[in-house]
Amino acid sequence: MIADHGLSGLSTKLRDRPEGKRLFDMLRKGDTLVVRWVDRLGRNYRDVCDTIQEFLAKGVTIRTVINNMTFDGATTDPIQQAVRDALIAFMAATAQAQAEATKEAQKAGIEHAKVTAEADKYRGRKPSYSREQYQLVQDLLGQGKGASEIAKATNLTRQTILRIRNTPEQAEAALAAWRM
Repeated sequence: MIADHGLSGLSTKLRDRPEGKRLFDMLRKGDTLVVRWVDRLGRNYRDVCDTIQEFLAKGVTIRTVINNMTFDGATTDPIQQAVRDALIAFMAATAQAQAEATKEAQKAGIEHAKVTAEADKYRGRKPSYSREQYQLVQDLLGQGKGASEIAKATNLTRQTILRIRNTPEQAEAALAAWRM
């Protein structure tokens, strides 16, 4: 069993990848190459078609696992060869289209992540108080009430009351950042 990990089939032909070279060296006339799908033999149309044609010319049979299709070079009938080649071309085109769609989806995902990251910049710790509680604290502070008394009335901690009292601009900015 040969498993190829690492280099991308989009940029490197099967023949140029280490395990691909090994595969080309190993296979002989009468051998059967079993692949999950033809896209394992290359990612672009030309690479897949060329690889399959080269194996068929060597007398290697290719069998796909997904739909149990078998390609061999045994037929001499020109119509059957044309149908086989058309089917291989269709499967290779499908493999390339899938690879390109995956690449485009990946680009779109990256762009979305960038936009989302821009929109959702770090806003700091979410305030433990609501807009209404903030306003009530300001009102009670304006009436000269103490932090402990306000904490009891608003159900907030004394430390939160002191933070709002000492840095009201930051307390207001935290509410705005969290759209509260």
